[in-house]
Amino acid sequence: MASVAIDMPLALADRREARISWLLAAPAILLMFLFILLPTLAVVILGFTDYELGYGGFRFVGFENYAELISDRTFRRSLWNTAVYTAIVTPVSIVLALAIALLIEAETRAKAFFRTVYFLPVASLLVAMATVWQFLFHPSIGPINAFLAYFGIAGPNWLGASGTVLYSLAIIGIWQSVGFNMVLFLAGLTAIPRELFAAAEVDGAKSWLDRFRLVTWPMLGPTTLFVTTISTINSVKVFETVKTLTEGGPNKASEVLLFTIYQEGFVYLRVGYASAITVVFLAILVVLMFLQYRILDRKVHYA
Repeated sequence: MASVAIDMPLALADRREARISWLLAAPAILLMFLFILLPTLAVVILGFTDYELGYGGFRFVGFENYAELISDRTFRRSLWNTAVYTAIVTPVSIVLALAIALLIEAETRAKAFFRTVYFLPVASLLVAMATVWQFLFHPSIGPINAFLAYFGIAGPNWLGASGTVLYSLAIIGIWQSVGFNMVLFLAGLTAIPRELFAAAEVDGAKSWLDRFRLVTWPMLGPTTLFVTTISTINSVKVFETVKTLTEGGPNKASEVLLFTIYQEGFVYLRVGYASAITVVFLAILVVLMFLQYRILDRKVHYA
């Protein structure tokens, strides 16, 4: 009887704590439902309709929008361009960010200065910096082509030629991503216990390459997983540079998925079709994240 009498107040306290927890979490849950779950559900539903922006009615068309996607050359081109852009920007920005983070971590006097300098592209407004990049990539007066001309190399029309425009945008994407990735790697490097480096040196790891291979890289596993995930998402979501600098041209050579969604939904007003593309876009993101966590997380645990 005594144990039952003790358990009843404990159960009441647990229920009271649970109610308080739900009350405290309720605003965040409500906001998540209103601004994430509800819009996502609306997009999924609209993907099965022929709704056009500005028109009062619409009808359900089933999978017609998705069937149209299969034969849509613009969609296939934007999907390919997004894949190429992501395949360039993600690994290059990660490798450069890690290299810069290692150099800054080894610096003893000007860490704050270099952190600020490399982080500036992240804090800069990309739309405002578009003018600078247009000047840098200008085919006749741009510094890049002027530098190439000094060595007798004829520079291309970086943003105006189908063969170079996507790579030019990738350079801008790398410039924008490196600073953010660098800060994440610096946080990971700071969290590594210094004793591990001393122990590795005692075990025979004399060179910086040995210490990096045996200590730094394995300890950066979780950070690398997070950086890869964030970098992939940001690369797939590229839009501002395309909209500001190229408008998807020339001849759709730089059109990416988000720009196609924007064109279909807000220029051609085909909201139903744009919603179907958005669903495919979200599905691609989910699959990429799942694959990354399965592959990279396995490597982290193995290391």
